[in-house]
Amino acid sequence: MRRNPFEELVSMTTSSGPLAGVRIADFTSFLSGPFATQILGDLGAEVIKIEPPEGDMSRAVPPRFVDGSSTYFGSANRNKLSVVLDLKSPEGQAAARRIIDGADAVVENFRPGKLALLGLDEQTARARKPSLVWASISGFGQDGPLRDRPAYDMIVQAMSGVMSLTGDPAGQPVRAGIPVGDLCAGLYAVIGLLSALLEARQTGVGRTVDVSMLDVQVAMLSYHAASYLQGGPLPGLQGSAHDSIPSYRCFRSGDGTVLAVTANTQGMFRNLVAVLELPELADDPRFRDFKVRYANFQELVGILDAAFLRRPGAELLEALIEAQVPAAIVDDLQGVFKNPQVIQRGMRLDVHGSEDGQTIAVPGDPLRFTPPGRTKHKFPPRLGEHNEEVLGQS
Repeated sequence: MRRNPFEELVSMTTSSGPLAGVRIADFTSFLSGPFATQILGDLGAEVIKIEPPEGDMSRAVPPRFVDGSSTYFGSANRNKLSVVLDLKSPEGQAAARRIIDGADAVVENFRPGKLALLGLDEQTARARKPSLVWASISGFGQDGPLRDRPAYDMIVQAMSGVMSLTGDPAGQPVRAGIPVGDLCAGLYAVIGLLSALLEARQTGVGRTVDVSMLDVQVAMLSYHAASYLQGGPLPGLQGSAHDSIPSYRCFRSGDGTVLAVTANTQGMFRNLVAVLELPELADDPRFRDFKVRYANFQELVGILDAAFLRRPGAELLEALIEAQVPAAIVDDLQGVFKNPQVIQRGMRLDVHGSEDGQTIAVPGDPLRFTPPGRTKHKFPPRLGEHNEEVLGQS
């Protein structure tokens, strides 16, 4: 029987996280899958990223590049090992099977059925290793009439109804500024995979986790969908406002600064109108409780808008915070990464290359453990950087 080099692979990641000792075979590209496997790597798993000879196409996404790969790629591929395999060749397929056989879980985001055509499906793999967990991320899932249709983030935002809620009511639907379809699918894949890994450790039997980007976005409709499905009105574009709480929205101040304000309790509303020097509104029959504020929604918004325009943003922000009304200036990325709270929590992560001093700055890992988990992160790998270590080939 041929030796599986992967079984004897000494960990090449610096890991003390809760998933130390877990091995992931990563057949993903672009964002949804790589984001999921990066989380697993951040948690301490050993992630082997299998790439085609031309590499994950996200390596070439402009405009910014570090060490030959795009910052798009770098944002979702730290703490991984890169192995190049031609999965269309018998040799590449055989090497992929050896990697799969040495892994605890597989994550892939090919179109449904694509890996099976290459002899790399979960049923065949699990026949060799019953405890294997297999997570598949796709646009529409492994069944249904749209199963074989291609999908990207904006497509599922549109089809799920998310875009019908996003944008100014006076304008047209817009895509959310971050790729919520990709990122949320990746998060759900991690949740499903971790629960299946726990079960496999207990029973010795692995499961397949089928994550549809469309399903995830429909699930994220949350209370909007629940209200509509119970006979409520069809919700429309929300702008920056809550659709039922008029004091939960963005307001423009007298100097043009935009503030986000979430006065969503009775006490907060009373404090808000006191700050705005309109204390009488708290007991006004039109606005004294949630129901009447909703019934007089636009009238109250007009009054609040006018009050915010009478004072500068910094003054309003200080007064609102002092009054225990949640508020913030709408910041840009320059301000975000200068924010003392963001700095204190390490949410700018500078990942250093080991050889030539290259550094890529990315958003940090938001999970904090006591005692700490991984404290040193591995630079996003160069294409095929770890072929020799993993497979014994250059």
